[in-house]
Amino acid sequence: MALRESNQMPLLVVCLLFAGMAAAAAQNCGCSANLCCSRFGYCGTGNDYCGDGCQQGPCYSSPNNGASVAGIVTQSFFDGIINQAASSCAGRRFYTRSGFLAAADSYPQFGRTGSTADSRREIAAFFAHVTHETGHFCYIEEINGASRDYCDENNREWPCVAGRGYYGRGPLQLSWNYNYGPAGRAIGFDGLGAPETVANNVVISFRTALWFWMNNCHSSITSGQGFGATIRAINGALECNGRNPDTVNARVRYYRDYCRQLGVDPGNNLTC
Repeated sequence: MALRESNQMPLLVVCLLFAGMAAAAAQNCGCSANLCCSRFGYCGTGNDYCGDGCQQGPCYSSPNNGASVAGIVTQSFFDGIINQAASSCAGRRFYTRSGFLAAADSYPQFGRTGSTADSRREIAAFFAHVTHETGHFCYIEEINGASRDYCDENNREWPCVAGRGYYGRGPLQLSWNYNYGPAGRAIGFDGLGAPETVANNVVISFRTALWFWMNNCHSSITSGQGFGATIRAINGALECNGRNPDTVNARVRYYRDYCRQLGVDPGNNLTC
């Protein structure tokens, strides 16, 4: 803003100043070669680091495969999921297709990276996990979640706030203080001080799910690792390597069904 107001400043000086600011920010970031330096000077992977404003590292280019998320996630597709939840479910009055699409606008690489088949596989995979985690959009919050301790007290970067619960909320049941904190910073809400926002604002709720997805699952689909890698990223410690084959198979069934509905082959490596 100050640079725009100083209209007497020579253009060359302005350009050099911008260049110097960007270079300084990139140098201060100090990321390793495989990490992106975000617009705010933090190191990491996923859309919040490698997307808009990325200063350094393997930054994303603009999506260009021509896929339309709204065209794939039709109202009929969305209703086919949520209408399987009982009418008494809180999620029936909370989750909406318009809320999802508004959230997806903040993540332009979601469903638009790789081939058009990759786009449909990614969307099928996302909604397969959402279906499993929420019971066809029935649940906004984890069942009996308030009775469970999801505070990692050893995490000093994202310290828990007294009286706040970091149990599962939203389409992918965001959990733990070390997820609420960075999700809140990336999206723009107080993740540590007001985690209940994820259960009260449908767009933020979907954005937390997409934030987690883009940082942990997106590349699994677009790089050909397969649906199984997304299971491992979401709940691998409890389900993969034979720990809970029933839940793994349930996720795979949803994924296959949604791939069928979207007219795409599910690909390989479906389990973990």
